[in-house]
Parts: sequence; structure tokens; C-alpha cells
Amino acid sequence: MASACERLGSIADRLAEEVPPHSPRSFLVALGEQAAGVRAGPFWWADAARGGRNHVKGGGFRREYDDLTSGQVRHFAGTVAVAARIGPRLTRLLVTHVLRDTPDTPDGRLSETALDLVESLGSGALPLAGVGPWIRTRLCR
Repeated sequence: MASACERLGSIADRLAEEVPPHSPRSFLVALGEQAAGVRAGPFWWADAARGGRNHVKGGGFRREYDDLTSGQVRHFAGTVAVAARIGPRLTRLLVTHVLRDTPDTPDGRLSETALDLVESLGSGALPLAGVGPWIRTRLCR
């Protein structure tokens, strides 16, 4: 059976294959909706503020990202969904100062990696079709 981390990669694979193709922003918003319960509509902020929903529960994350809960998919996908809307810089400030997920914690490292993904997609350095493999390579055990 696939781990939650691997299932996150599979969701990304499926979204990357959708026609018409997603823009990087709409791809990240859809990933946040499907994996973290952060809706695509105007009330996304309410979902994000309450932490989203655990649509994909479980583990399978590398030790440096694993906080020993079943919510790391939600954390990662919620972070990318927020950053797609307000940008990585402001998201980083919120994660660090509001959520208090400092860079020396599993959640802080996971947030930073989520922001790396957003920046890589935004710059064109990573194509949408590469997100699933990127997730499995960077995040999964």
C-alpha cells in the first residue's frame, strides 16, 4: 500500500495530466484543495486559517519532515495552496511567526520545502509533470 507521501505524489501526477493544462498557480490551488481541503473559491482563507482537512492521512515522509502525526500531507499541500495565493515571502512570515514552525522543526522544514516547490514552479525551473516525482524524491522515505 502506498504511503500518504506517495499518494500526494500521485495526486500531483494526476493534476499535471489534466486537460486543459493548469497554470502553476491553479495547479497548486488544486493540490491544496484535493490534498489539504483548502477550497479553490473565495473562502480559501477560512480553510487555511483552520488548518485545512486531512484528506490524505498517514506518513511516509523522510525523518527530517516527519513530526510523527498523520497530517504532513495537509501541512505541505496547505502551505503550497496559501503560497500560490499570497506568495512565498508572506507565507514564510506567517508560517514562522504565526504558526511558530521554525526552520529547525520538521514542520518548519516541510514548509520551507513547500515554498521551494512554489518558487520552482513559478520560475519555470520545474514543469508541472515533474511535481509528482519531485515530491517522491524530496519528501518521501
